[in-house]
Amino acid sequence: MRFADTDPLNRTRYPIDEWALVETEFNDDEQGRTETLFSVGNGYLGLRGNVEEGRDGHEHGTFINGFHETWPIRHAEEAFGFARVGQTIVNAPDAKIIRLYVDDEPLVITEAELTRYERRLDFRLGALTRSIEWRTPSGKRVLITSRRMTSFTDRHLALLDYEVEMLDADAAITISSQILNRQDGRDEYRAAPAAEPGAFDPRKAETISERVLQPRVKRHEGSRYLLGYQTTNSGMSLAVAAEHSILTANAYTETGTIGDDLAKHIYKVTARRGVPIRITKAVSYHTARKVPARELGDRCDRTLDRAAEIGVNQVFAQQRAWLDAYWARTDVVLDEQPVLQQAIRWNLFQLAQATARTDGGGTAAKGVTGSGYGGHYFWDSEIYVLPFLTYTSPIVARNLLRFRQKMLDLARARAVEMNQHGALFPWRTINGLESSAYYAAGTAQYHIDADISYGLCQYLNATGDEDFLVRGAIDILVETARLWEDLGFWRTGTVDDVFHIHGVTGPDEYTTVVNDNLYTNVMARANLEAAAEAVDRMKADHPAEYRMMVERLNLTPAEVAAWRRAAAHMHIPYEERLGVHPQDSAFLEKELWDLEHTPDNRRPLLLYYHPLVIYRFQVLKQADVVLALFLQGHRFTRAQKLADFEYYDPLTTGDSTLSAVVQSIIAAEVGYHELALRYFRSALFVDLADLHGNTADGVHVASTGGVWAALVNGFGGFRDQEGVFSFDPRLPEDWERLTFRLTIHGTRVRVSIDQESIAFQIEEGDSVQLSVRGTPIEIAGAEEVRVELLADHRARILGAPTMGDVAGSRRSDGSLLTASIPTLSLLDTGEVPIGAE
Repeated sequence: MRFADTDPLNRTRYPIDEWALVETEFNDDEQGRTETLFSVGNGYLGLRGNVEEGRDGHEHGTFINGFHETWPIRHAEEAFGFARVGQTIVNAPDAKIIRLYVDDEPLVITEAELTRYERRLDFRLGALTRSIEWRTPSGKRVLITSRRMTSFTDRHLALLDYEVEMLDADAAITISSQILNRQDGRDEYRAAPAAEPGAFDPRKAETISERVLQPRVKRHEGSRYLLGYQTTNSGMSLAVAAEHSILTANAYTETGTIGDDLAKHIYKVTARRGVPIRITKAVSYHTARKVPARELGDRCDRTLDRAAEIGVNQVFAQQRAWLDAYWARTDVVLDEQPVLQQAIRWNLFQLAQATARTDGGGTAAKGVTGSGYGGHYFWDSEIYVLPFLTYTSPIVARNLLRFRQKMLDLARARAVEMNQHGALFPWRTINGLESSAYYAAGTAQYHIDADISYGLCQYLNATGDEDFLVRGAIDILVETARLWEDLGFWRTGTVDDVFHIHGVTGPDEYTTVVNDNLYTNVMARANLEAAAEAVDRMKADHPAEYRMMVERLNLTPAEVAAWRRAAAHMHIPYEERLGVHPQDSAFLEKELWDLEHTPDNRRPLLLYYHPLVIYRFQVLKQADVVLALFLQGHRFTRAQKLADFEYYDPLTTGDSTLSAVVQSIIAAEVGYHELALRYFRSALFVDLADLHGNTADGVHVASTGGVWAALVNGFGGFRDQEGVFSFDPRLPEDWERLTFRLTIHGTRVRVSIDQESIAFQIEEGDSVQLSVRGTPIEIAGAEEVRVELLADHRARILGAPTMGDVAGSRRSDGSLLTASIPTLSLLDTGEVPIGAE
């Protein structure tokens, strides 16, 4: 685990601003990281934080959610049911480029003499601004200020300003505004980025060598340019258009050219000292699966016409108003903690940029900030991102669930292909087809069905949106329950019949294709119970819709009864002697991987060890059992949670960014308060400080949602299990106050926690029923309700569980648990870990 115990950022370069991320020094070596950190997006359209001048950069990126290319996956050895269709997000034509020449000298940021530099991503304005002062080779001083945004109110619109002012001399200035189809990273200045020899990283996107975007339309009228394309294989269409305007008292001329892959609008200005030149560039992107590019071009025109009618200032005013409303619902305030506060708001702002205007699309693992994971959607959306949306932006949560609902037919087809009834959602996808070529850590993660159902049920409980359920979302619960009842099997002849689920992979990808994975079984049980309960409720409360559903799905009472029986008899593994829940039926039989003595230069394990090596050990990529303790916490006693956490924590590498937030939540619950804070800080800075070394590939969106969960569910102690909204706060000792908002059944309540009390106040709506440490309370009206928190009788546990706490224990058969690591790992260090010879 990469911990961030102290402030990991250079505060000379990144000064603290609680409402912005500010950079005061340009660093060429960190462009990949900063391009991600300073990205702007709205859930549909994302512009990486590339320099405006568009030459040097790590990855020049413009990404549109769901806009992808496909190709046939070629397996070295084929088998029935393997994923067939690969999918990768396409790097769309780049309209960010505005190139500057002063006396024909180009501004190249990586080479220029910059006497002043500041870049600011403002979380309240929703805009990226930059101000630099450039001393040209001839000694002239030039002030360049720029601003860019992607609109939250019109998801197809982006705006860019670029202003140039000569400070001490006149000059001939040329400004070339462009739309450039870089073809997956290529442009006129460099070829496609080459991978390092021997480099391997499954977290990166695939590269397509053939041409992806086929030209379909190009148009130039005055200062407006339009390019349209169709992808070669997926058949998706895209159109991009840009409109330009100039404001200056200087004399100027303007010209333009357009080709299949490049459009230029060029201003030549006779610039006088102290007389600014301001270029405004309005850009529109539209994409579709079946609409021709020419029609999308018409849509781009309408978007640009609307922007011109309301004006630039009003567009930015709408952006500020949208974000004011967003922060009123979502802000988490940590008093007297400016370092953490800035990072918290950066993470929350990323959630807006990844989800706000998906409008029925999914939320990709990297949002629209980079090409990591190929732009795919995973189970992280429902477990890490959806809870934040459910309690702060329910309409966005509903849209995300509708995206899964629209995928149901393909999930049914996939279940048939896997010889199952019901529906099996793809583990990773863009278009609804399974895209994971490695089934052991992909398709075998059947738990995605339960994850989606969990997210749906959480949304229904938090919002009371029965209309969504009866109008079709019930189909998700029915079809996923069918899959579990069919996938599992009964073992009879014992004291009681037991329902087992074999041949699956849990969230931990360092242990694959196992029997009775605890997380899977616990979540499948909840899925089966929820489906049966929802069907009964629908029969009682919505009889007409119930009859239509029964006819549509051919559902019988016997089938619902079978779900209940499977859930009631689900096998939940437990090891009596060790007093822990095994991750799966064979997990405890393995040797312990001694992480404490594993060299740092062999982490993450997936980049240095063959999967078979990793699979032979008790070692976790991310929380598995511990995640079950959080999501289904009412099913476990506090003693069980403590024992499971102390066993699995030393075995968890944290090689996945999904792990730290869950470990923080459970550490806080069981009493490891200092450790909870360490895990929280690691999640908080995972991208800001590039703790996993791959921020350049895009923001870890699931981790940003997990940061919210660590604050609200971890330190705030909020739980929503079995329809009860309860609080049991666990505030760190050096935190004065934590404040956040939750929207429950349409009522927004502000929650404020200090060391002695928890206070609630209605901000919107009527009333809400809550519970504080087991005591029910009702919050109604405008008055604040404060509940004193008696001294917590639970001990605060210092330190952290260690490998020494686990190694030396004995299994039920009396055998000793020993720890070691693969001996070849020792060659670089000379160290001999416990148990290695």
